[in-house]
Amino acid sequence: MKKQYAALPWRYTGAGREVLLISSRDTGRWVIPKGWPIKGLTPAETAAREAYEEAGLGGQVSKKPIGEFEYGKRLNNGKVQPTKVEVFALEQMVQHPDWPEQGQRKMQWFSVPDAAEAVEEQELKVIIRRLK
Repeated sequence: MKKQYAALPWRYTGAGREVLLISSRDTGRWVIPKGWPIKGLTPAETAAREAYEEAGLGGQVSKKPIGEFEYGKRLNNGKVQPTKVEVFALEQMVQHPDWPEQGQRKMQWFSVPDAAEAVEEQELKVIIRRLK
């Protein structure tokens, strides 16, 4: 099984804690920023880099994962790669005006319960709900 690292971006608003979800480029379903290991970066740093590249976010990333989930990553050749994703919390501090994948995805802030409902992976729903 391959491994990826993900950021679970969150922020406080007057209404409480919110979670940022992004659309996947292939299916358009709601996901969190994630990617393959990056040489020279720790798993937490990789998660933070993915949050920047995919959503333009900068912030404070947790040192340790807050959970993990498994899913089938669809590869360019059409095959599905079983993948385990370690999730790191990322408190949003900055929204950059420009980022590498800008315009390639939709982004939306959700309440914690709505974010948990919006994602498909059961284990990710549990991780999101624990953010409260």
